[in-house]
Amino acid sequence: MTELAAPENIAFLLRWYAGHGIEEAIGETAIDRFAVAPPAAPAAETAPPAPVAGPVAGSAAGAAPAAPPAAQRPPRPAAPPAPAVARAPVPLESPQLVEDARGVAQRCTTVAELEAAVRAFEGCALKRTAKNTVFADGVVGAPVMIVGEAPGNDEDRQGKPFVGVSGQLLDRMFEAIGLSRARDLYITNILFWRPPGNRTPTLSEQATCMAFTRRHIELARPKLVVLAGGTAAKSVLDTTEGIMRLRGKWQTLTLDDGSTVPALPTLHPAYLLRTPASKRQSWSDLLSVDARLRELGVR
Repeated sequence: MTELAAPENIAFLLRWYAGHGIEEAIGETAIDRFAVAPPAAPAAETAPPAPVAGPVAGSAAGAAPAAPPAAQRPPRPAAPPAPAVARAPVPLESPQLVEDARGVAQRCTTVAELEAAVRAFEGCALKRTAKNTVFADGVVGAPVMIVGEAPGNDEDRQGKPFVGVSGQLLDRMFEAIGLSRARDLYITNILFWRPPGNRTPTLSEQATCMAFTRRHIELARPKLVVLAGGTAAKSVLDTTEGIMRLRGKWQTLTLDDGSTVPALPTLHPAYLLRTPASKRQSWSDLLSVDARLRELGVR
């Protein structure tokens, strides 16, 4: 039991679930079945006394016997109330922060202005625990824009997205279809700061940063967008579908300025490192990207 409940085992199990599209629970709050007291057993009922044969002493002869007193049941003890299930605190931030972020982003007219605004923004709590603001890497205006989830430890240390082991795999994947980070790719994340412990970002954190991310796509004006991983795909496309249902299917992303851009959800390189058998699906997605670029006259 101790080995099963180890934090690293639980984290691995959750990542395995997420990678297979199991991203929803029946209830919003987990129930500790060991803390809920079982219902109290009903008290044993007292058998009614046997009726008295013949007339009761002191009564007139031939009179009907007195009715036996009603059986007295002892009061049933009240079942102890079940202990309240503790709810994890939900880190909700003020909706005003999202509006503030959207207002700041909309006032930016270039990618350089947006980067300066993101670095100066103090409305996301993740910034207080991160070492660096991780904005983007690659070539602004490149035909392919890759949007991932959030910086990891290597990205937080170097201040660039996708520079760790998964980033190296990402580079090799796109090099296989002739695309280079130094020439054809522009890479960012939906979050600009690393969540503590690489945890999944909360909905409020995603909403605050997405105001900048959507404006980022508008200003970068790529020919197409590749959404790496389920969190990025669901946030950018504003859907609840899991990545296993979304991947490989082209979507039309409508931005706030009314422009549209084709978007393709695909598996995150970090997932491919854990599940090498899924590289076959990712290769199919890469071929789809190559074919779409040729249709657009980019290749």
